[in-house]
Amino acid sequence: QVQLVESGGGSVQAGGSLRLSCVASGYSYTSYSMGWFRRAPGKEREGVAVLYNGGRSTGYADSVKDRFIISRDYAKNTLYLQMNSLKPEDTAMYFCAASRFYTGSNWYESFYNYWGQGTQVTVSS
Repeated sequence: QVQLVESGGGSVQAGGSLRLSCVASGYSYTSYSMGWFRRAPGKEREGVAVLYNGGRSTGYADSVKDRFIISRDYAKNTLYLQMNSLKPEDTAMYFCAASRFYTGSNWYESFYNYWGQGTQVTVSS
């Protein structure tokens, strides 16, 4: 049974930082592509950051580039999203996702097989 459990969300002021974590279990973590997505109130879920090609490649949405960093810790089977210089428009529920595919169309939700329940991030101005 594959499980993804996110944590680390919370409320911060604009300009602050948060680090989200996603603990994975039940699969061969190192070969899977991973991603962080978010859903803001009244909006569709969107990709934020992706990690693929066995962890050698990363990608970021333009809105978070140079502010967010996706990374993973093999030993802890954990995916991270370091979020710096947070803005009110970053307010959303954040989800981690895992795909059995090594690489591919990793900005599409359909690429991912497993999803966490989400963690809320609220940024006040």
